[in-house]
Amino acid sequence: MRLFFRKRFGPVKLALVSVIFMIFVFILQRDVVKQSPEDESWFKDLSGRKDRMLGIVFGAVNNIRDSMPKFQIIAPDRGQEDVDNTKNCLPGFYTAVELKTFLPRPPEDPNAPGADAKAFHTDNLSPEQQKEKERGFEKHCFNAYASDRISLHRSLGPDTRPPECIEQRFKRCPPLPATSVIIVFHNEAWSTLLRTVYSVMHTSPAILLKEILLVDDASTDDALKEQLDEYVKQFRIVKVIRQVERKGLITARLLGASEATGEVLTFLDAHCESFSGWLEPLLGRIAENYTAVVSPDITTIDLNTFEVSKPVQYERHHNRGNFDWSLSFGWEALPSHEIKRRKDETYPIKTPTFAGGLFAISKAYFELIGTYDNQMEIWGGENVEMSFRVWQCGGQLEIIPCSVVGHVFRTKSPHSFPKGVQVIARNQVRLAEVWMDRYKELFYRRNQQAETMAREKSFGDLSERFQLKERLKCKNFTWYLQNIYPEIFIPDFSPIRYGAIKNKGTGSCLDAGENNHGGKPLIMYPCHGMGGNQYFEYTTQSEIRHNIGRQLCLRAMYGQVLLQQCKYMGKDTKVPGDERWEFLNDLIKNSASNQCLTASGKNPSMVPCNSADLHQQWAFI
Repeated sequence: MRLFFRKRFGPVKLALVSVIFMIFVFILQRDVVKQSPEDESWFKDLSGRKDRMLGIVFGAVNNIRDSMPKFQIIAPDRGQEDVDNTKNCLPGFYTAVELKTFLPRPPEDPNAPGADAKAFHTDNLSPEQQKEKERGFEKHCFNAYASDRISLHRSLGPDTRPPECIEQRFKRCPPLPATSVIIVFHNEAWSTLLRTVYSVMHTSPAILLKEILLVDDASTDDALKEQLDEYVKQFRIVKVIRQVERKGLITARLLGASEATGEVLTFLDAHCESFSGWLEPLLGRIAENYTAVVSPDITTIDLNTFEVSKPVQYERHHNRGNFDWSLSFGWEALPSHEIKRRKDETYPIKTPTFAGGLFAISKAYFELIGTYDNQMEIWGGENVEMSFRVWQCGGQLEIIPCSVVGHVFRTKSPHSFPKGVQVIARNQVRLAEVWMDRYKELFYRRNQQAETMAREKSFGDLSERFQLKERLKCKNFTWYLQNIYPEIFIPDFSPIRYGAIKNKGTGSCLDAGENNHGGKPLIMYPCHGMGGNQYFEYTTQSEIRHNIGRQLCLRAMYGQVLLQQCKYMGKDTKVPGDERWEFLNDLIKNSASNQCLTASGKNPSMVPCNSADLHQQWAFI
C-alpha cells in the first residue's frame, strides 16, 4: 500500500511543494521591495535587489532539480572545452582584398638583371669584377656578385602554379592564423638576406604576417650589425634578435621561437624567394589540423645565375623526403599509392622526413611536441630527429604543393663548426638513441664515430627526451617503418661479414669512390677505418652491398666491377647471378662468371681465379 501511494501521489506532492515555495518567494520579494536602503544596508540599489532575488529563485529551482531522481544517464563532465574559434569568424571565404599583401612590389624593369626570375650571367667580366665574383663564391659558396646586382624587390613573374592552386580559396572559419616568420643567419650576404625579407613582405597577406624575426647567430660582418638594425627600422614588423656567441641553427631557431608572438612559426633560410600565394596554403592546412607540420614545395635558385626554377601547371613531378641508414636526408619520387591518394595539387603530400630548412608549425604544437632537442649543437640531424618525433608522437609531416618557395642550394657549407664536424655525429647519436630502438644498430655499423660515442655514452643526458616520449605516448620505430615509410629497404641486422675489405697485395681498401650513386667502377684507396665509402656488407643473400646511402651491389662484369642498384630489394625480388658472391678462403668469387675479384689493375676487376695471387686475396677488417 505504501509503495502504491508513493507511485500514485509522488508527482502531486512535488507540485504542491513547488506551489507553496513560489508563494513564499512572492511574499519575500514583496518585503524586499518595501525595504528602504536605510533599513537594509546590504541592498545598495534596485538592481542589487533584483540580482539577489533572481539568485534565490534560480538556486531554489536548481536545488529542486538536483533533488529529483536521476533516471537519465548524462555525459561525464570533461572540464572546460577548448574555445571554438569558429564562433567569432565570418562565414564564406577570404577575398582578395582581405588577403592584400603587406608591401606592394615596386615596378620592375623587365630588362634588369634577374628580372622575372630569369638568369643573370656573369661570364664576361673584367679582371677586377672576376676577383670580386671569386671572393663572393669563396665566402658564401654562391655567386654573391650576381646576387648583389639583382633587385631586392625582383618579381618572380606570372603565377605559373597549377590552376587549382591559383583558384584555391580559403575559408574564414576556422580563421587563417597569423604567423611569425623566423629567419636565422650567420654572415649571410646582404643582398640574399634582404631579398628574402622583401620577398616575404611582397607575397604575404598583411593580416597573416605578424612579424619577421631575423635571428643573428653571432655574425662578424660589420654590415650585419648596426647597419642592418637601422635599415629594418623602416619596417614596423621586422625585428633583429642577436646571439652574442655563435651557437648554431638549432639554438638560434629556439631563440626566435621564444620571441615569436604569432600563432604559427614559419622558418625560412636566409637565401629564399617566395612565390605569390605561398603562405596561405601553409596556414590553411594548419588551420585544418594543428598537428600538421608543413613545408612548401621547394624549387631551386641557381647558385651561379640566380635563375629561379618556376612551378609548372601540368604534369608536375613531386619529390618527398626520405632518409638512409647513415641518417642522411634525401629526396625520392612519390610512390604510386601516394600519387593515387592525391586528387589534385591542393592535396598535401605525406612525407617520411623533411628537409627542415623551410616549414611552418603551430607554435602551441611546436612546444607540445618538444620543440628541438636543445642539447643538439650547431646543426645536423635535427630535421631527421624532428621527422621521426612528429610521426611517432601523433603528428604528420606534409609538403604543400600550392606553396612554392625558391631556395639557393649550395654544394657545401661556407661556415665552420666551432666544435668540429663531430657535433653532427653526436646529434645523430642522440636521435638514434631516443627514437630508433634496435634499428640504431644499423646506423652505428655505418658510422664508426657515432658507434664509439654510443659505446662511451658521450652524447649527453637524454632523460628529458625519454620523458617527452613517454608523456606523449609515442609509437616505436617499427610502427614508423611499417606505416610511414614501408618502402625503405631494411638491411640485415646480422650480415655474415661487414666493414672495410682490404686487399693483401696492395694493402689498400675497396672504395666506392666519390659521388658513386651507381654505374661507376670501384677504386682502391688507402684504408681509413671510418666506414663511409669503404663500408661493405656480405649479406645473408650472398651479395656484397655498399649501403650507406643507396642500396648498391657489386656486379660482376667482364673487365671492371661496377656498383649498381641492387636487384634484390626484399619481397618479390631475388639476387641475380652477377650479384652473387662466394668467399673461398681469401678469394672473392662470382658464381655466374666463375671468376675472382682482383686489385691488380687501375680499378678492381674480374680475372680467372688464382689463390696464389696476393691481388686476389681479400679480408674484411
